[in-house]
Amino acid sequence: MEAGFDGVEIHAAHGYLLDQFLKDGVNDRANDAYGGSLANRCRLALEVVAAVAGEVGAGRVGVRLSPYTEHMDATDSDPDALGGNMARELGRLGVLYLHAVEPRMVRPYERGETRHSLRPMRDAFGGTFVVAGGYTREDGDRAVAGGYADLVAFGRVFLANPDLPRRFQLGAPLNEYDRKTFYTADPVVGYTDYPFLDDLPK
Repeated sequence: MEAGFDGVEIHAAHGYLLDQFLKDGVNDRANDAYGGSLANRCRLALEVVAAVAGEVGAGRVGVRLSPYTEHMDATDSDPDALGGNMARELGRLGVLYLHAVEPRMVRPYERGETRHSLRPMRDAFGGTFVVAGGYTREDGDRAVAGGYADLVAFGRVFLANPDLPRRFQLGAPLNEYDRKTFYTADPVVGYTDYPFLDDLPK
């Protein structure tokens, strides 16, 4: 907050540390309070959220979860139960929002078919619910209009379109993102070199 930010999003998704504790495919701890049962596997993530909320206020904290994804081999045998439990507990903690990755995004950048839905997580959480994962503007409009989500997050398409809200508003064409520049050390290429609408030839 001292740096001028309005809030904090805790990244508990995509195979990173907190996600590794959450998922039974990688959490093989059997002899302590952070492995084995669903409640134990969720313990660390919830303790982190509670600690951050204690510092800045729960109303300034969001959490990103991806119970259905298999990023970095972080899998779970029952992602519905995992997502539902985390959503309920985060609702009890009173965090500002829950940001969940669509079940169809099982692997990075691959949009597939699935029987799973984020609707039970939304219902269990009871607060502001943000969805992400391969959305177009039209998909996002339908998700919000149909009550599936309150907000839709855009990542790759926003990176390639620094004026994305304006493009959506105008129905303007979008820049294509260049995947091979996503994880490079260059501070410009693939990050700040995508053109704004006003920079494009008329």
